[in-house]
Amino acid sequence: MTSYKTVKQAAQDEFIVNKSRFIGYACPCESEEEALSFLKRIREKHRDATHNCYAYVIGANAGIMRYSDDGEPGGTAGLPMMEVLKNRGVVNCCVVVTRYFGGVLLGAGGLVRAYTKGCAIALDAAQVSVMEKTARVLFDVPYPLWDKFNYALQSLPVILESADFQASVDATLMIRENDLADVCAKLTALTDGKVDYLQTDALFYPWPEA
Repeated sequence: MTSYKTVKQAAQDEFIVNKSRFIGYACPCESEEEALSFLKRIREKHRDATHNCYAYVIGANAGIMRYSDDGEPGGTAGLPMMEVLKNRGVVNCCVVVTRYFGGVLLGAGGLVRAYTKGCAIALDAAQVSVMEKTARVLFDVPYPLWDKFNYALQSLPVILESADFQASVDATLMIRENDLADVCAKLTALTDGKVDYLQTDALFYPWPEA
């Protein structure tokens, strides 16, 4: 497994259509237990809601897929939400769309559109990211080279996680494993070999969706 898509953080967004309030929640979940725990929290928060519909996909290969209409007409809520997750290629994620009925019937087509939108805005709020194998690398940069080094980062496929200004600048970079050798070679050449670096960690890290 080299990469997979999920959401970066738990988040929410909402909208109103024909007086019904829809609140979309998305949360990263590494297991079905985490997804069910998140669902439970949302249900408890919105005990008075008309519906709390959900869809979740667990496993980098989408091994577990579950959804529910929670009392809405069959196929108008959970399944459209699942289709959004599948179309975006998002896994290890649970989405709940809470509805407060506003007194106006939306019809099957209206419900499908509303729950599709609720899922989509929840994913956007939670920021779909690509989890890729990444190295955390600590660079020891002499002060006279810092401006040059920092400027070069803007055109390289890296994320500057932190910069600690001590006797020199300790810059922590996140670099995809596939880019690691090339980036380190370019930064070494740029600074005439005057920067030292050490890989301190290897992990899956969220990169912005292309």
